[in-house]
Amino acid sequence: MLPIARPTETRVLEIVFPDHTNHLGTLFGGQALAWMDKAAFLAASRYSRKVVVTARSEQVDFHVPVRKGQMVELVATVVSVGRTSMKVDVAMFTEELLTGARELCTRGTFTMIALDNDLKPTPVDPPQA
Repeated sequence: MLPIARPTETRVLEIVFPDHTNHLGTLFGGQALAWMDKAAFLAASRYSRKVVVTARSEQVDFHVPVRKGQMVELVATVVSVGRTSMKVDVAMFTEELLTGARELCTRGTFTMIALDNDLKPTPVDPPQA
C-alpha cells in the first residue's frame, strides 16, 4: 500500500441561514470567525493526526459582506509547522448557489497547538519524505 501524503488543505462548505445573520441580513462576524476556526481545527487535525486547540487568531480581514442564502466555502491551508504548533491560513469565499459567482469575503490566520493525552503541548511529527 502506498503512503498517503499528509493533507495540508481542508475545505468546508456552509450555508448562511437567517439565524446566522444580523439585522441587515449579513453574516455575523462572530459566526464567520467560528466557521474559520472550525476549518483551521480540521486542517490542523488532519495534518497532525493529533488533538489540537486554537492558541491564537491573527489578523482577520473582512472584505465583503456575506448575505443570507449564500453558500460559503472555507479553504484552510497549513502553511507552517513548528515544534508543537501549526499556522493555518483560512480564506472564506461566498458563492451564489444559482449562478456560481464567487468572491473572497474573509481571510485570517490561526495558530493551532497539538496536544497529548494529558492535554499538554506535544510535537507535531515532521512531514514524511
